[in-house]
Amino acid sequence: MNEKLVRIDKTDRRILDCLQQDGGLTNQELAERVGLSPSPCLRRVRALEDAGVILKRVTLLERKALGLSLTAVIMISMDRHIPERFDEFQRQIEACPEIQECYLITGHDADYMLKAVVPDMDVFQELLLNRITRIPGVSGVHSSFVLRRVVDKTELPLGYIV
Repeated sequence: MNEKLVRIDKTDRRILDCLQQDGGLTNQELAERVGLSPSPCLRRVRALEDAGVILKRVTLLERKALGLSLTAVIMISMDRHIPERFDEFQRQIEACPEIQECYLITGHDADYMLKAVVPDMDVFQELLLNRITRIPGVSGVHSSFVLRRVVDKTELPLGYIV
């Protein structure tokens, strides 16, 4: 991977900090918080977007308020480690709205770690038995259920940016 690091100064970092806390800020509000006038603030935000630092802005929803009370962590093992198997698995997992995160991992007896959010155990069972385990190549599944979200944040640690 040839990823080029983007140069971020203190003002850019303040902008990113503010947007990570509240992506719905208007440009005027953001400019006031970081000590810029609106035009230079907007130029900086657009430059951060163009550089691929700001990918998108989203609204975070409360799961339980929407009846999505069950969060599961699912470890998936694949039968063969060939690109076609992984590509097909990833394609089908991307199509599942219940899957919030999917990681190809090392260091476990699993190849993938998924996070799924569903209303209840019945829906989880349908997701697992009728969709995930039917994906070609899935040879093992181990599920754990979240009792409490201790840390659940989206903000990146910007303190490492010089």
